[in-house]
Amino acid sequence: MKPFYTLAEVADILSVSKETLRRWDKSKKLTSIRHPINNYRVYKAEDLAKFEKIGFLFKEPSPQKNERPMKNFTSIELFAGAGGLALGLENAGLHCQLLSEINKDACQTLKINRPNWNVIEGDVAKIDFSPFEGKIDVLTGGFPCQAFSYAGKRLGFEDARGTLFFEFARAVKEVKPLICVGENVRGLLAHDNGKTIAGMVSILDELGYDVIQPKVLKAIFHRVPQKRERVFIVGIRKDLNVNFEWPTPHNEVFTVKDALKKGRLYDSDVPESAGQTYPESKKKIMELIPPGGYWRDLPIDLQKSYMKGSFHLSGGKTGMARRISWDEPCLTLTCAPAQKQTERCHPEETRPFTVREYARIQTFPDNWEFTGSLTSQYAQIGNAVPVNLAEAIGHSIVNSLNEYYRSSENEGKKNSRIEKNPQDKLICT
Repeated sequence: MKPFYTLAEVADILSVSKETLRRWDKSKKLTSIRHPINNYRVYKAEDLAKFEKIGFLFKEPSPQKNERPMKNFTSIELFAGAGGLALGLENAGLHCQLLSEINKDACQTLKINRPNWNVIEGDVAKIDFSPFEGKIDVLTGGFPCQAFSYAGKRLGFEDARGTLFFEFARAVKEVKPLICVGENVRGLLAHDNGKTIAGMVSILDELGYDVIQPKVLKAIFHRVPQKRERVFIVGIRKDLNVNFEWPTPHNEVFTVKDALKKGRLYDSDVPESAGQTYPESKKKIMELIPPGGYWRDLPIDLQKSYMKGSFHLSGGKTGMARRISWDEPCLTLTCAPAQKQTERCHPEETRPFTVREYARIQTFPDNWEFTGSLTSQYAQIGNAVPVNLAEAIGHSIVNSLNEYYRSSENEGKKNSRIEKNPQDKLICT
């Protein structure tokens, strides 16, 4: 355990802004000190340990219960994208039987990297999933969160027709997997004052699934050097008597340096690859931004000219003209690292991250190829579930499936003994 944590690290860990931490400092809610060597503002680990939701970072790590699959567990994935979720689940021991994706470049990415995967390109609404009924253990999908219908008080299956969540729910209804897993952006929890996700839970309940309380997982707590957060919805078929435990948070936070340099995450520096560049006018602006800085680090006249009307609006807009620091996790990657609202500038060089740097920040292996134009490759990576986060979820799924099959085997043995011993059966009765 480190004795001190920087302002940036604490902001990441607690999911608050640096400005909030400065206010807490003034109010004595969380007091910083000056580092004894470099005089930077830092926080003592013993003070941070008092925050219940991050207390695990300051304790001896609990051993992660990552069981090996006791049989050949199978899965289907909808809206598969470039394969971040599927690859993570594969790393945990699941075997994908079908992947559905509408984007042709993403489909080609899946096929190039896993020729044995059954990738179906096209509209998911045209796929008949009924041949897989009773043959699949897990069905997953990162369905896009489009407008959701609330016709009727019940928020039922038919009410969702016309949305992509309906196609996810239809697949669940036709396949009847043991476990279903949906993932989405954190904002889904608050969408329409919580009614959207309540409707989704209601539909899965109607289809015969007990839904675990939806949970936001922070990627930085699962060996991902990025401040991405995703909400997961897990449904367990009601005839199963098993528990599901969310993955145990890792007690280390990885940084951009861990992603791009040889070290704790990768055994070599990031390989060279293609990448976008800034126009000369933007490059001159970005050259003035220090690592970890953003537009407010510019001279006031350049702040006004760069931000234009946004200069006078409220909010920090900390993603604009942002240069990432080596010593912090990256901001959530977007589909376009050079756009004005979503700059993700390299810590030293004045340029956006390259494709391979983007992929490493999402914890893809270096041998995972991306197809299509440069713009398409960035979009595929930016939309993906981080592989290490997906693997953590995969281990939780495998643990639950193992529990189910163990209990099924034990029940089968018990019933077999009863059938062979009629007297025992009478005694049991």
